[in-house]
Amino acid sequence: MELVQKPGLGELRERVRFMGVFAFLAIAVLIGRVFYIQILDSAAWIQIAEDNVLRRVDLPSTRGMIRDAHGRVIAANRPSYNVYVIPGYFRIEGFARFADYLGLNRDERDRLEARMRSAEGSRRFQHLLGRADIDREALALIETHRAELPGVSVIATPVRQYPFGELASHALGFLNEVNADDLREFAGRDYRAGERIGRSGLEQAWESILRGRRGWVRLEHDVRGLLISRDSMAGLGPDRRREPVPGRDLVLTLDMELMRAIDRAFRGKPSGAAAVVDVRTGRVLALYSRPSIDPNLMTTGIPALLSHEIDENPYRPRIDKTIYESYFPGSTFKPFTALAGLQAGLIDARSQVTCTGRHELGHRVFRCKHVHGVVSLHRAIVESCNVFFYTLAEAVTMDRIANMAFEFGLGRRSGIGINQETPGFIPTRAWYAQNYPGQFRIGHTLNTAIGQGNTRVTVLQLAMAYAALANGGTLFVPQLVDRVEGPDGDTIQTFPPTIRRHVAVDPAYLAMIDSALAGVIGEQAGTAHAAQIAEVDVAGKTGTAQVSRIVRDPTDPRRSWSTQRDHAWFAGFAPAQNPEIAIVLLVEHGGSGGHEAAPLVTQVVREYFTRIRPGAPIPSVAAFRARQPQR
Repeated sequence: MELVQKPGLGELRERVRFMGVFAFLAIAVLIGRVFYIQILDSAAWIQIAEDNVLRRVDLPSTRGMIRDAHGRVIAANRPSYNVYVIPGYFRIEGFARFADYLGLNRDERDRLEARMRSAEGSRRFQHLLGRADIDREALALIETHRAELPGVSVIATPVRQYPFGELASHALGFLNEVNADDLREFAGRDYRAGERIGRSGLEQAWESILRGRRGWVRLEHDVRGLLISRDSMAGLGPDRRREPVPGRDLVLTLDMELMRAIDRAFRGKPSGAAAVVDVRTGRVLALYSRPSIDPNLMTTGIPALLSHEIDENPYRPRIDKTIYESYFPGSTFKPFTALAGLQAGLIDARSQVTCTGRHELGHRVFRCKHVHGVVSLHRAIVESCNVFFYTLAEAVTMDRIANMAFEFGLGRRSGIGINQETPGFIPTRAWYAQNYPGQFRIGHTLNTAIGQGNTRVTVLQLAMAYAALANGGTLFVPQLVDRVEGPDGDTIQTFPPTIRRHVAVDPAYLAMIDSALAGVIGEQAGTAHAAQIAEVDVAGKTGTAQVSRIVRDPTDPRRSWSTQRDHAWFAGFAPAQNPEIAIVLLVEHGGSGGHEAAPLVTQVVREYFTRIRPGAPIPSVAAFRARQPQR
């Protein structure tokens, strides 16, 4: 009997083989996947597992401190406590109690609650700032009721503090929070939203030096988002903790006691500026701009009402009047006109001009404040005779005056390296030809010769120029930072004086000008003789610079007679015979330089040489003290 295979048996066997192969492949894929997860990609999955119980907390770095030349701290850090909340863990029914603990007003409550309710997706589990820089009472309440506030944490961060307040605020600058533009511009520098960045002054210019590097720690948290413990943070390994790196410190050339002396001298004056530099090195000892704004307020945020008052102040507290604003220098410019004439051989010590109180040029009359009679160059500077310089201007030409001004750094940025320094302006014939074709007149040169017309300088430029007059013709780059130090006090880098140029002027001519400048205060007829002090001989030049007189609406509450007056200048150096410092002081709308600015300068000079200056007293001060009766 022949056996016949059933038709369905072979097909069944094929199916069984197919299923066996499929099962084998599936098991092989599964084993491969397990091998990949457990062996090849284990680190990523371990990280995911750890993230379920570990939360990364940033450890802020400490910003470097800023000290003055004698070690006084002028920018430091204080502890600040910020409250953060994770919406995904927070119980919204407890929001009212949480807001009470923080001391939020109605508007702040509404904004925070709206942000928490609108958080969706992964944003529900991100830190949201509840309030920055809470006070001690709020901190105590949060810590006491921490168990009732799931998802709430307090993180300590350092906040910038400026012990001297408004003093030197423009030079120091301030910090505020990074914005979206900053995050894009500095994408590679690890800035985070909520951090602060230097916005002006030294804080901005030296941001990369002052700013440290953020650290972090990964801590365990429970299902409510509360950190379990920080007690063992110090013992965590490098995979769980990276120490923050503090920023480096700056030691400046500024002397804050000298800044205080200038501030006292300006008491009662609404607006002005001053700069003091070491004539031997170019180091800036003082940069003073009045009025100013407390950088502590700028860092934490100025209230809206105060910000409006600042913006409405006609004396512009936000403006740095030492390097950003430029002014007509008035008669403080005359020494450079005189040097242009001397260097060109057009005048000498014996040259004389008869001053009748007026100088006629065509149909126009240029006036002098007094009738000086026959004056030499020396008397013209001592008594500030305009007619002498009008006469000289006709011969010396505008371009010679401009070239001498450029030689002393006027009309050019000084290179101090902070804020938006203006170059000022020194007019030339080429500038007039380009901007006012066919309109140049000799009268423009006459105005330039006495520091008017289109001539504009900054307070710091003039201080550096007078330092060059005092030291025999060396023009320095102004220096604000003396050295960089590490957190341990070790010096990392020092900055020696930088010479910009040696001016191309005969030293004999510089000596002639210096002698005349000494007579401005030292001689009976000098325009600042009334400001003379017994302790130190001061040399310099007064200046009374005319300003545009804009007629304002009489109903405008900002209208003031003082904003219609001339600017009062004094630029000089001391001691007159062996100069150490150059000082330039401007009283905005102060009126006469001899009556308003010169007494302030000699007051500051007296304080500096009798009380502030380090080291042994100069001979004149020692002699003055010896003459005083013993108490």
